[in-house]
Amino acid sequence: MSAVGVAGPPAGSAGAARRGRPVHVRAAIVSALAIAIGSLFMAAYTLALGDPVPHRITTAIVGDAGAHTDVVGEIEQVADGGVDFRAYPSVEAALGAMARQQVYAVLDATSSAPRLYVASASGASVARVFSNAAAADPRIRIVDTHPLPPSDPAGLDVFYLLIAATILGFLTVFQVRANAPGLPLRSWTVFLLSFALVASLALALLAGPLLHRLPLPVLESWGILALQVVTVAAFASTMAVLIGPWAIVPTYLLFIVLGNTSSGGAVAPPLLPGLFATLSQWLPSGVAVTALRNAVYFPSAQHVRPVVVLAVWAIAMVAAMVVVSHRRRASPGIP
Repeated sequence: MSAVGVAGPPAGSAGAARRGRPVHVRAAIVSALAIAIGSLFMAAYTLALGDPVPHRITTAIVGDAGAHTDVVGEIEQVADGGVDFRAYPSVEAALGAMARQQVYAVLDATSSAPRLYVASASGASVARVFSNAAAADPRIRIVDTHPLPPSDPAGLDVFYLLIAATILGFLTVFQVRANAPGLPLRSWTVFLLSFALVASLALALLAGPLLHRLPLPVLESWGILALQVVTVAAFASTMAVLIGPWAIVPTYLLFIVLGNTSSGGAVAPPLLPGLFATLSQWLPSGVAVTALRNAVYFPSAQHVRPVVVLAVWAIAMVAAMVVVSHRRRASPGIP
């Protein structure tokens, strides 16, 4: 990889045209764009997270549902018909599926007093929906097989950890470009990867052993967070080469407006609108939340897919940064 470092766009380019505009026009353009982005942020968070509605909560059922049609009806009513019941041969098999996060809840209809097993660690918002069924019908007994710790009753600490890693990733890129310019591409790439390793380790240690907020497996969480930081920082670097000072716009839209909203960290995917629920399985923020939650609360059932998707994002973004920098004969470290 050769060191690339071209100072800026040639004279007569879009940069020169931008400098030719009156300062009040440039200020108005930036302000209008900021208002538009802020409005998108508000709309996305309000529509996706403001009033979560069940869409498709996969639920195991054991026994004869016909013997408890009223109980099944209560559950479907509180979930607005968004429950997808799947029959299992035994309670043990159903609980195993829930431990592997293949279902969100288990209804044991084999006795006169039905039990409804939930796992608040896999989605506190989903567990609250099912708790409403127990409140409506006292015959239903709720059993939480994977409860959240008292220090994090809403299950948001993983989400906060992901937000910290995301903001740290792109904020550092823009601040280093502004305050320590001059790194050629080779040096910038080494800096980016080194920073991701150090920053993610600091976050994992802070949330785990230092603050005792989460029972984090440090090495696994370190790796997941490092992939997230690399993805965000490399994307921001690529955008910096492509569009310069406007790089914050696509970075913010992808990782804050779309990514955090659809991540499933604040509201579980079954309660998100269809588009956001789909994005949560493919955008880096969503798969990072899933991988972190699995590492913390389901250590024996970590899924390969979210880790692989996140790793593909990280590799693709670093590759894009290098390719774009070479083609533009520029470096993200040289504004």
